[in-house]
Amino acid sequence: MRAFRGAIDAGVIHQETDVHLTLDGVVVVHHDPSIQVTHGEPVTIAQRTFDQIRSLDTANGEPVERLEDVLSKLPLARWNIDAKVDEVVDPLIHVIDQAEAWDRVVLASFSEPRLRRVRHARPFASTSLGMSGIARLMGAASTASSARTWNVPGPDQGVLAAQVPLAFRGIRVVTPRFIATAHRHGLAVHVWTLNAAADIEHVRRMGVDGIITDRPTMALELARL
Repeated sequence: MRAFRGAIDAGVIHQETDVHLTLDGVVVVHHDPSIQVTHGEPVTIAQRTFDQIRSLDTANGEPVERLEDVLSKLPLARWNIDAKVDEVVDPLIHVIDQAEAWDRVVLASFSEPRLRRVRHARPFASTSLGMSGIARLMGAASTASSARTWNVPGPDQGVLAAQVPLAFRGIRVVTPRFIATAHRHGLAVHVWTLNAAADIEHVRRMGVDGIITDRPTMALELARL
């Protein structure tokens, strides 16, 4: 929560986070499937109840938060939420329903099946492309083809953005042609996770629409130059 508040105080309204599911079905905000503790082995989120996880002496000193509390305590923030496991999808949808937060949430996942579940359950939901959609978008870009001919999901299916790394397994992902192909298909391009000023400046010059970073203050300063 401290990192979210710090970013918001610095002027960063758009936040990115990941969610997992506890043993008793609580959606919690955490990047990894396990939690580093001060003493002992990491604790697997899926194998503990929320009360057990909440009582942990975490290595970073921050308690693990429920997503519903984060949405409630930070009502002005807009969220990119990555569903990390299959089991979290339905509870995640329920939490967003209860918070009436669909207008400030984009759901993301590497898994196309998870994203299809979201789109089927809530056709009005905003999502990003999954890995298979990104691969098809890269194919369209590399062959100078329309994304539609490669069956890339788009705004009609509730997809707002392609969220991608600069490169993947030695293959350059973010190129001027990739960005142009996405834009013609109605998709924004968000690049993760950029923490070097040179990388941020590079993709800004190419025309990306968003940057996911662990250094929001630096990114804001660069944006103001």
